Amino acid sequence: MGLVREVAVTSLCVLLSCVHLVELRSGATRDVRATQPQLEVTDFHVKCTVVSRYARTTVISTVFNRLPQATDATFEVDLPSTAFISNFTITSGGKEYVSQVKQKQVAKQIYDEAKKKGKTAGLVASRKEVPGKFSIDVSVPPGERLSFELSFEQLLVRRLGRYELALGLRPTQPVPNLSVEVDITERTGISFVHVLPLRTGQHLSNTLGAETGSPSNTVLEQWSQQRAQVLFRPTLEQQTSSSPKGLDADFVIEYDVILTDLIGDVQVYDGYFVHYFAPRELPVVPKEVIFVIDVSGSMSGGKLEQTKEAMDAILSDLRSHDHFNIITFSTDVHLWKQNATVPATADNIQQARDFAKKIRARGSTDINAALVKAGTLLRNSSSQWGVRGVPMVIFLTDGSANHGVTNKETMRGNVREALGSAALFGLAFGQDADYGLLRQLSLDNRGVARRVYSDSKATLQLKGFYDEVANPLLSDVQLSYSDDQAFDVTRSLFPNYFQGSELVVAGRVHPGTRDLGVSLNAFDTKKHLTVENNIPLSGVSSPDQKIFSGFVRRLWAYFTIKELLLTAENASDPSTRALLEHNATSLSLKYNFVTPVTSLVVVKPNLEEVPTEEKPSTDSTYKKAKSVPQRGHSRKAFASSADGDPHFQVHLPKLGQNLCFTIDGHAKDVLRLVEDAENGITVDGRLMWAPSEVGHEDQERTYFDQIVVTRGGPESVVVTVTLDSVNITRQGQPDRTLLTGAVGSVRGQDLEVSIDEQFRCWVDLGQGVSFLVLFHHYKHADYMQLDHLGFYIAKGDGLSVGTHGLLGQFQHADINIRSLGTAGRHSGQRITEETGSLGRGLRHRGHRGHRITEETGGIGTALRHRGHRRDSATDASALTFGTLQRGTAQVPVTQRMKMMKDTVRKRHAGLCWEVGKDDVEKILAQPYRAYIRDTDGPPH
Repeated sequence: MGLVREVAVTSLCVLLSCVHLVELRSGATRDVRATQPQLEVTDFHVKCTVVSRYARTTVISTVFNRLPQATDATFEVDLPSTAFISNFTITSGGKEYVSQVKQKQVAKQIYDEAKKKGKTAGLVASRKEVPGKFSIDVSVPPGERLSFELSFEQLLVRRLGRYELALGLRPTQPVPNLSVEVDITERTGISFVHVLPLRTGQHLSNTLGAETGSPSNTVLEQWSQQRAQVLFRPTLEQQTSSSPKGLDADFVIEYDVILTDLIGDVQVYDGYFVHYFAPRELPVVPKEVIFVIDVSGSMSGGKLEQTKEAMDAILSDLRSHDHFNIITFSTDVHLWKQNATVPATADNIQQARDFAKKIRARGSTDINAALVKAGTLLRNSSSQWGVRGVPMVIFLTDGSANHGVTNKETMRGNVREALGSAALFGLAFGQDADYGLLRQLSLDNRGVARRVYSDSKATLQLKGFYDEVANPLLSDVQLSYSDDQAFDVTRSLFPNYFQGSELVVAGRVHPGTRDLGVSLNAFDTKKHLTVENNIPLSGVSSPDQKIFSGFVRRLWAYFTIKELLLTAENASDPSTRALLEHNATSLSLKYNFVTPVTSLVVVKPNLEEVPTEEKPSTDSTYKKAKSVPQRGHSRKAFASSADGDPHFQVHLPKLGQNLCFTIDGHAKDVLRLVEDAENGITVDGRLMWAPSEVGHEDQERTYFDQIVVTRGGPESVVVTVTLDSVNITRQGQPDRTLLTGAVGSVRGQDLEVSIDEQFRCWVDLGQGVSFLVLFHHYKHADYMQLDHLGFYIAKGDGLSVGTHGLLGQFQHADINIRSLGTAGRHSGQRITEETGSLGRGLRHRGHRGHRITEETGGIGTALRHRGHRRDSATDASALTFGTLQRGTAQVPVTQRMKMMKDTVRKRHAGLCWEVGKDDVEKILAQPYRAYIRDTDGPPH
């Protein structure tokens, strides 16, 4: 029986991966890392691509089991607190088990079901303030290899004039094939790139051995001003130079970008924009700062001594135009100087340093009184001398409020009122600090909170955080964008901009916008700064445009999800909070992100489960199969289907031939696919947005993300199918929900809705009418690929002659096709044989080739996706030309060999008459707009 583990994912540093090796003996678990490993880590690779600060990292680790019995391997990864997991895959025995990102409760149900069946499963949930690891145990059969692959995404934050990427190398043993590959692309240019010495420890600045420069076997190449690459391939000798257990360190890269425009860098791609604001040559403005230090009994010992050391360095760095004061608190609150702040003169700084050295720890913790007193000091200073600098409070505590006011909501209200426009920066010292409260207080008051870890370098952590906020340049920074051009803009008002940092805004632009109006309004202590600029959208290009174009959309989603969750956290109204969380969940699922409202679940069958000859197609996230009931459809072709973006395939029963065409709809359109008034049956499909091809941004792409099947009458039912669930609503009965990742069924009068073991959804309405919905999930989606649904009329004999709809109208349509002869020099038979071989080749190569056809929607669709616009007279894939006639309409058609999905079996090569895009509406019974049911459909 496999192990099942539920884990949380949060942490503050990128520690990419450990493979812990655990042997199972007589039901006991023994950690063998201290002795010779029983499982060998043969490969450990970290690949990171950074595009305009947005980093996508993939970790791949492979283990080999030389033992005669199955042995467990545990894959662990600590993640940065700002990262979202976007993919996890296990490869075992030549099969891939791809995780799913699901709504949190749905994922938990799938996980629990797997646990009940004794299967190996992993559930990964992002939990605020719970340090943990991504971790899963998987049994490795004897003599076999197993690979783990984890991908996550994050925005690198600029601090102190540089971006830092830290990639953890902790495989727990020397690895023969270990590598790190990092590609950095910055459109405005890279000013410098440094590879630092290997850093040992998650929060320490210690370096490995006596290294003072880049690690040995590191290659840094800057291909151009915009692009750099770093490669690191340590030898076994290098890996064991400090420990026989191999590397246990961070591989760290620092770099900065060239930015000369005061208003910053605005990048617009695929209808989305990102604005990086980081002006370089502004003067530092004065600050008025209150240091509020916890001196309760829990601070005694090392923490207090480290705080004193940090305060000594911080006070020495105050500028002559600054003003400051110090508050210490425990059960009581004590001020260094009464009533107000004082100038940072040499004499005052020395007095303050002497005062800090004499601080003693004792008593309880009255957070409320200390922060209210800080607000009083700032107000007193302002009323006596006016505004003398940017007001801020730097607050440090190692515990929680246990004296005075302890109710958190009351404290939040009191502190907001006391601090007014002052910024609060909270430092949670050690694991016992109430980081959640400090985070809320800081966010309420124009600041941020940070954890400080209790280790030998805590002094550097404290000083480092102060350095980030020590030099304010601007206050009340408002970045604005023309309302008629931009929408869905993320946070654009910032309380302060500090030297060496960066402000980032993302949003969307309306179709047809030619330039984006951007304006900056900000203040220093003496003047108002205003800058306006128009950023042209047309003609924005670069040699690496394809690299840039994919990341902006995901970056916008990344920011939007974070802001929705933050707003929800602070919302007092339950309905508002629920709506915000719902929107965050929808975006998280759409972009396959593990966030606080979604979870990642992966299920691996037991070793004794042997797949049947028929393997599931990539219509399912999973790659496992058992004997699957074929429901009587295995030998009969489907009547018709709408799949891909969307690609329509219709079987013409009178001719015994197939018709193919593509319709380019618009996002949120709800299309009537089937309408049978006589039987009271309708089927609607909702379109969702999909990114355009590079170079064809004016051509909109869409997929289906919701299918709704409705049957009226006494036994009325509504079946709503989404990527995550199938909801069945029946008159007079409670709603039922099936999860798309679990087998299940709901039965009623002339009704059966089921999810089979290949995770396909069947909707059988009886009387010769049955529909099939396929769930398409991508293993490694590129920027053009989104999870989507496919709809198939599996059995249409029972549909009446008067059936309408984009698909239904063809069920009994009177259509004739007249062949005009074969195409090209070769005979149709010759080309058919060659193309058929290609189709068989795809099947023989297994999933990989098959995946190509699934994700592009067929060979013809793949050509169109890549931007090819071939003339049919010279198209080598054309077999026969012809004319299609429906009523009085006649349109040219071309017979091609395509990958067909017309049964429950795999896709296969087959002949199809293709209708050109410009002619599709001519063969429909009504104009396309007549099939749109609701142009204001709910957001997706």
